[in-house]
Amino acid sequence: MIEVILLAIALAMDAFAVSIGLGAKSQKQSSAYVLRLAVYAALYFGIAQGVMPLIGYLLGAVLLGWLATAAPWLGGGILILLGAKMLYEAFNGEIEAVLEDSFDRNMQEKINHRMMFTLAIATSIDAMAAGFTLNLLALNAWLACSIIAIVTAGFGFFGIYLGKSSGTWLEDKAEILGGLVLIAIGIKVMFIR
Repeated sequence: MIEVILLAIALAMDAFAVSIGLGAKSQKQSSAYVLRLAVYAALYFGIAQGVMPLIGYLLGAVLLGWLATAAPWLGGGILILLGAKMLYEAFNGEIEAVLEDSFDRNMQEKINHRMMFTLAIATSIDAMAAGFTLNLLALNAWLACSIIAIVTAGFGFFGIYLGKSSGTWLEDKAEILGGLVLIAIGIKVMFIR
């Protein structure tokens, strides 16, 4: 169960970083607007992060029959690559670039559903790939995806308020933490059975 919680926290870091950025960019907005934004972040990011690993799990279940002997290496490799990608994004400011692009187009109309949906999908693509590894961790996938969704929703909601009060200085640190956790879980999947 600890693996699921660590995986959930690691996968939530993309959404957390984006939520911090959204909150930071909403510092001059009303309290009602910020609350609505926090609820949107929790719902959009939580649902996307819960559904995407389930899709990955279902696809992985089909592929595992064909790749049974290589599955731990493939699954661990996927997690390590996802972790490395998160580290790369943290050090190269890609999350900030996505936010800036979205805000440049949408700031005049504030945050809308299309923008939130786009951000939710963009931050959850990694979760679909990570869902493949749920087959290797001997977990109840439905429970794991529910935990991932709840953890992400909490981080999304909290991230808005954290960003509003502190600015963007935590964005990259959240990405780095998530990347390191994914790499650690990947190494465990590959070498510790």
